[in-house]
Amino acid sequence: MYETLEIVRDGAVATVWMNRPEVHNAFDERLIDELTRACVELDGDASVRVVVLGGRGRNFSAGADLNWMRRAANNSVDENRRDARRLAEMLRVLAHMSKPTIARVQGAALGGGTGLTAACDMAVAARDAVFSTSEVRFGIIPSAISPYVLRAIGPRQALRYFQSAERIPAERALAIGLVHEVAASEELDRVVAALAAELMSGGPNALAAAKALVRDIAGRPIDAAIGEETAERIARQRATDEAREGISAFLEKRPPSWRP
Repeated sequence: MYETLEIVRDGAVATVWMNRPEVHNAFDERLIDELTRACVELDGDASVRVVVLGGRGRNFSAGADLNWMRRAANNSVDENRRDARRLAEMLRVLAHMSKPTIARVQGAALGGGTGLTAACDMAVAARDAVFSTSEVRFGIIPSAISPYVLRAIGPRQALRYFQSAERIPAERALAIGLVHEVAASEELDRVVAALAAELMSGGPNALAAAKALVRDIAGRPIDAAIGEETAERIARQRATDEAREGISAFLEKRPPSWRP
């Protein structure tokens, strides 16, 4: 189904592998379109509970394919606008999946690779991982990825790294909030699998509602309106079959029906 991706299922966990190791999983028009389509398809698949994004080979993603960038430099503003919109849409679809998403990062995650990391809900990096918002060194800006990187590291850190284009090692990425965990390379898959297992202990609908809660509430003032909205959300959630099953399972000291 895909030329640039490989999708591997392990029970309810689907791993989407960017599969262009010969160009360090740099993305072009085809990978962008295929990753958008894969996210939509997996989000609509009830048998999938967690989605992991990884890159085959030594590197997670070197960002934009240089040949694609060279073509873009010779395109009109309108053509560049269409390309940029496709990239922005791919990142939006990834970030707004209702399922939990985990970036599994090794080696280079540069430019758009940093953006993909930040667009996922969680990120686990190998100790050899290195990040960079390197766009200014090519005379461009990290525009499409900026909402997700800003969400992860905040404007103060972004002011530095969007302009300096420094390489950010894994431990520094952990300290500024770009990734959640750092693991030895040989432990990376185990740590990702353990996180996926923790996620599957939660009710599928509750996970989606919790994700939407963060997206909708973050950054808003704490006032009466937000108090009313959060009360309404928990009231609706408590009335679901999933909540009744979860509470019953806890009281009866048994696993809920959604546990694998």
